[in-house]
Amino acid sequence: MAQVWSPQSWRSKPISQVPGYPDPAALSAVEARLATHPPLVFAGEARNLMGALAQAAEGKAFLLQGGDCAESFAEFSANNIRDTFCVFLSMATVLTFAADVPVVKIGRIAGQFAKPRSDDNETRGGVTLPSYRGDIINGEEFEPAARKPDPARMLSAYYQAAATANLVRAFASGGYADLSRAQHWYLDDHHHPDLSNRYKAVVSRIDDGIGFMKAFRLQDAINPRTSAVDFYFSHEALLLPYEEALTRRDSISGDWYDTSAHMIWIGDRTREPANAHVEFCRGVKNPIGLKCGPSMSEDDLLKLIAILNPDNIPGRLTLICRFGADKVAEKLPRLIRAVKKDGRKVVWSCDPMHGNTIKSASGVKTRPFERILKEVKTFFELHRAEGTHAGGVHLEMTGQNVTECLGGAQAISEDDLSRQYDTRCDPRLNASQALELAFLTAELMDAQKKKDSRLSA
Repeated sequence: MAQVWSPQSWRSKPISQVPGYPDPAALSAVEARLATHPPLVFAGEARNLMGALAQAAEGKAFLLQGGDCAESFAEFSANNIRDTFCVFLSMATVLTFAADVPVVKIGRIAGQFAKPRSDDNETRGGVTLPSYRGDIINGEEFEPAARKPDPARMLSAYYQAAATANLVRAFASGGYADLSRAQHWYLDDHHHPDLSNRYKAVVSRIDDGIGFMKAFRLQDAINPRTSAVDFYFSHEALLLPYEEALTRRDSISGDWYDTSAHMIWIGDRTREPANAHVEFCRGVKNPIGLKCGPSMSEDDLLKLIAILNPDNIPGRLTLICRFGADKVAEKLPRLIRAVKKDGRKVVWSCDPMHGNTIKSASGVKTRPFERILKEVKTFFELHRAEGTHAGGVHLEMTGQNVTECLGGAQAISEDDLSRQYDTRCDPRLNASQALELAFLTAELMDAQKKKDSRLSA
């Protein structure tokens, strides 16, 4: 029988990837203050997302999840938020047009501040300091004062998340996301004009379709579908004191929801079934993501699914697969077969970023775009072979013209990496690379749609 759950029950479990706060009283004071703050999202919104993800689990929708590797206090600006939102809109337009299914849009935004690390400490020049774990915990500068975990940073993260969420909601519902503006969403037409022209051709065909419908006086039916979008927020539930402080009991259902985001996920380093992160996530009713890497066994996965989604509710659990282009064909099929045999209803999503990180010749982390494309393509091929649904993609990306991933539409080379390498942690796709990936994914979705049509004929 499962242990009785409460928002605090994770505290009795083993835990990893946690900072060592030097002042427990200061930490408790911040937690108490956060617990009085308004929720960042609402339970009803999380339930709506659950319903949308249930459609993705059945192949009737597609999940597009992405955003910053780690949000930054220093880079916080309305323009950066807008540009990332534009990348989402342009990608979703391409995907929706190709597959003729709704795209569920979830940002790694308004809360993605904490990052797991391979080592607790970092050494430079004989000096050892705590590792940088994201702006919600400590500073990136390699000096003792900055690397000291500071609980007050949780309050700064909360206020930035609230401001970000407010602006994104305004963009999503205030006219900026109207399909009549679609030609303006893709902002990087000078680096790869062929890609820009391909996007504009899609937008032109959509405009023709809308114009055709309006000609039949169906404008009132069209406007609600084309003038606004549903957009959701997500992050890794890594810093559990922050997550607990923002967990609230829903006044309608009586269930507990983590109101820091609509969806939270468990990382590959914190997915031990008996540990704190799994304990916390099993009790909140938000949609949950679970990162699945090469070390995941069939038994481990089925055990975690049983803990996190014992009632087998569609849309509750998204399996975010991060194997790497060279391992996905070997490692993923056995997991697909185990889940399918057990009758579990999940969304299968491909994270082609984390398994394809390498060191460049200059020593910085990067990701070859061709490996990212290869993993996405293999992911779709494997699901097609197994008779299951490739339900989504999970990306680290930005609307900025960064040069962090090799290759892509701009043919970024080793020499280009230093030109605009801005990430606080892991390399991100820029706008051109993200849109190029959307077109490839759209082709894969279209091929699947045609196959399904043939089978049902």
